[in-house]
Amino acid sequence: MRTSDLAHKQEAVLCFEVTGGQEWRLWSALDGAGIEARQVPPAQVKAFARSLGTRAKSDRIDAELIARFLIFRPDAGRTLPAEHLRLLRTLTTKRAQMVEMRKRLLAQIRAHRKSGTAELFEDLDVELKERLDVVIAELESRTSELLGRDMRLADTARILRSVPGIGPVASSTLIAELPEFGALTGEEAAALTGLAPVAQDSGTLRGKRAIAGGRRALRHVLFQAALVASHHNPTLKAFVDRLRKAGKPHKVIVTAVARKLVIIANALCKRRQEWEPRHP
Repeated sequence: MRTSDLAHKQEAVLCFEVTGGQEWRLWSALDGAGIEARQVPPAQVKAFARSLGTRAKSDRIDAELIARFLIFRPDAGRTLPAEHLRLLRTLTTKRAQMVEMRKRLLAQIRAHRKSGTAELFEDLDVELKERLDVVIAELESRTSELLGRDMRLADTARILRSVPGIGPVASSTLIAELPEFGALTGEEAAALTGLAPVAQDSGTLRGKRAIAGGRRALRHVLFQAALVASHHNPTLKAFVDRLRKAGKPHKVIVTAVARKLVIIANALCKRRQEWEPRHP
């Protein structure tokens, strides 16, 4: 009996971990065959294995662990996003990679200037930077075009961009990396972006709260958005002023603003309403 026939007969849910992008072809094939499939978080599977005392590792052991994890947590994992969302995620990921390449190139250019060797690479560096600028602009244009082809996504992007601090990059990344946005509670949205403080308490001891986990690419973009919102969003600017007066460190303030942004944006998407400025 073929695997697909067996899966249908058993009404099975096939689950797997992230495998550097290779999982998308499997995911699409399973979806096309009408088989329910779920991508499970590797960190959670690893923590589950530790809780069982499992230390050995092989393909067979890993497969059994993933299956047992989903039995233990049947609500865990992600279902396959729609095709336009997969394309959007590909575009936003590629743009982030190109921006990182440009960032490294600019750092190298500064290093050459400090060492007095800038002239040796000037033509090459200028050409590379110009090419990266063009590629990034093309990717941003294609992202905007893709969002415009779907009324629901375009409307979500409009709502997100109405919030001072959330620009085109942050809005498209939010939609691509968090397709369930607007269907979550504020706490769930903060947790999925890795911006929810994790308690470190035991008995009467109260440890220092810290953020952990979440979707890293999204968190990076939100930190950038938080820096803008700290100066240009009237509500969040007042929030920042209060935290500064309370003596909070800069990193704590940026994280708190990013978390507020996510909660506000999620609530607006849930209500399908644009941002309305409020008096602090």
